[in-house]
Amino acid sequence: MTPAIQVTPYSIAARFLGLREVAGHIHNAQIVGMMQCVDPSVHDDETPWCSGFVNYCCFLLGVTRSRSLAARSWLRVGAPITLDEASAGFDIVVLSRGDNPAPASVVAAPGHVGFFSNYRASAQQVTVLGGNQGDAVSLVSYPTSRVLGIRRLV
Repeated sequence: MTPAIQVTPYSIAARFLGLREVAGHIHNAQIVGMMQCVDPSVHDDETPWCSGFVNYCCFLLGVTRSRSLAARSWLRVGAPITLDEASAGFDIVVLSRGDNPAPASVVAAPGHVGFFSNYRASAQQVTVLGGNQGDAVSLVSYPTSRVLGIRRLV
């Protein structure tokens, strides 16, 4: 008997690991296309694209998405869960950005979003698979103090 294959937004996102912005005046057409899925007026890979990447991966599977390039827009999508409940697959991590970040209730403030990969309680770090992390799709660990919310997509 062949095991069932489960395709998730996370597994789609992982296929893009290593996708990078192009330095200079030329732009990565794949990244631009991901953002245009949300906002057709975007024509460069210099626009913050973390939310565009998450939206694109969800779009490919027909999963609920924010339809916004704002990272914190994901705080309104899916169901809230705790960090201890999170698992790689359908869970999104929304992070604060900056030295004096606004609270989670301020959706228009700067932020970052990506797919939950793992949580190391001993190090107080969460690892995120996301776009626009070092100008690429990558796995990066962030302090849990930056977590604004974890959302389970439905």
